[in-house]
Amino acid sequence: MSWQPTATMDALARRAQMIQQVRAFFAARSVLEVDVPVIGRATVTDLNLDSLCVTHAVGSAGSTLSGYLQTSPEFFMKRLLAAGSGDIYYLGKAFRADESGRIHNPEFTMLEWYRCAMDDRALSDEVVSLCRAIQPSVDVVVTEYGAVFEQHTGLNPHTCSTETLADYARAHLGVDWFDEPRGLWLDLLFTHCVEPQLGDGLVVIRDFPACQCALARVVPDETGVPVARRFEVYWGGIELANGYWELVDAQEQRARFMQDNNARVAQGKPEIALDNDFLAALDAGLPECAGVALGVDRLLMCASGCSQIGEVMSFHGTSRCD
Repeated sequence: MSWQPTATMDALARRAQMIQQVRAFFAARSVLEVDVPVIGRATVTDLNLDSLCVTHAVGSAGSTLSGYLQTSPEFFMKRLLAAGSGDIYYLGKAFRADESGRIHNPEFTMLEWYRCAMDDRALSDEVVSLCRAIQPSVDVVVTEYGAVFEQHTGLNPHTCSTETLADYARAHLGVDWFDEPRGLWLDLLFTHCVEPQLGDGLVVIRDFPACQCALARVVPDETGVPVARRFEVYWGGIELANGYWELVDAQEQRARFMQDNNARVAQGKPEIALDNDFLAALDAGLPECAGVALGVDRLLMCASGCSQIGEVMSFHGTSRCD
């Protein structure tokens, strides 16, 4: 690897300007910037996210302390919300293992914010407003997960059977998997059959299948079908942001964490200890709110028309052992 930066000085100047625009956007809306730890005792149970663990020796007795580089500031931010912070945002580093490539880096810059008394619809509109503050000419399309999935596969993701999804994947993608959970088939078909068709502009996709609820609440849509009130925002087919009308039920959250761990064990992944401080904050009472996480490096990449995330990062691909 060369010692030289992967981004040009002009690109880094644009990055600095965009960061200023982001902070001005939230200042105009009286949203408080907060700083939270990037190392925590606990981490996410999400099957699709792997955390980086850090360990160091303490004292002369040979004991060690260990923790996780956070994949997101979410748990700490929700503790602040439960403590009465009001609207908040975080702009800083996050870390995810085994993520490196054209649009990935293990260490990246995340923008995450929470708006009290907002739902996912209002928050997705705010994400669009932020993107237009960075690139005013970007085209925007808003659609539902079910509609765009059916458009490109002919399948209704909310009502068709898991076996139908699996058969379609085997026929069109050449996979030979069996007995996989419904969410995996949906993810596979969405990434391979839908994402490549999303076009060059900004696409907001909302009302996900209930099995993909993550930390979002599940409610019936206008036809009575249970949907997860979450949304994702894509720019040029690249996933940019992921948001939720946040779940505030502590008991339901515990159950979902346990389901995650069961799925992790089934796939040979380590079980993750639950974040009891976060769960205690939910017990104390999380206000009605919506939250979203947005990849800052990807935002600048898309707004600048770059093809590689390294073009907008000072140093890309350095988080590795040689």
